[in-house]
Amino acid sequence: MTQSEILSRDLDADGILRLTLNDPERRNALSEAMLTELGTAIAEAGTDASVRVIILAANGRAFCAGHDLKEMTAGRSGADGGRAYFARIMEQCSGVMQGIVACPKPVIAEVAGVATAAGCQLVASCDLAVAAETAQFSTPGVHIGLFCSTPMVALSRNVGNKHAMEMLLTGDMVSAARAADIGLVNRSVPPDALGEATLDMARKIAAKSSMTLATGKRAFYAQREMPLAEAYDYASKVMVENMLARDAEEGIDAFIEKRPAKWQDA
Repeated sequence: MTQSEILSRDLDADGILRLTLNDPERRNALSEAMLTELGTAIAEAGTDASVRVIILAANGRAFCAGHDLKEMTAGRSGADGGRAYFARIMEQCSGVMQGIVACPKPVIAEVAGVATAAGCQLVASCDLAVAAETAQFSTPGVHIGLFCSTPMVALSRNVGNKHAMEMLLTGDMVSAARAADIGLVNRSVPPDALGEATLDMARKIAAKSSMTLATGKRAFYAQREMPLAEAYDYASKVMVENMLARDAEEGIDAFIEKRPAKWQDA
């Protein structure tokens, strides 16, 4: 894996990859460069057998401020007023968010600071999220005449409709405690406990069969969009294939024999 100035990558002995947004002067905005780096890092991690879990963190006071508005404004200079540029950036950002969901490795957001607009979308797109009690979240586009339509996609798939609409229509900041209450994050913890709390969650997950995790993550997002009967039919087929996998046989045998399982990730 390569390193960049705006996105650092650190893989530990447990297979936990820490991706850290490192552009604090721009509040870790999702610039074109950041989107490219993040999308590449997620895609590479998804096919790297040494990576078992991904933690997405950030340096500085902000986790992520969303799109780089100065960069977006400069995009208006085209003959079409920016239409083609805006379409390309939205497609790129949406691709990164979908890449996180499609990645076979679980992705945990570690949120120490403010996450706004597409930054809030980034948190919502991760499979899990742990936030410092001082973290805040918002979709503030309405304040500048720009409804957070793409953040809405991830947000509305994580929290109830009325909670999502309140955030989208008011643009108000939401505390970490409130974010946990409505399901945007899993839990909020004291700032000095954030790193260890996130790492503890990651270690628990990393100790499981990566085949099982990939199977479950893929099935979770697929069935969620299906009608009930179709979802059960799909999930039943997934269970059959999972039962035939080597790690499922090993895991059940280990449980019966009261011994630790020896995963082969297959």
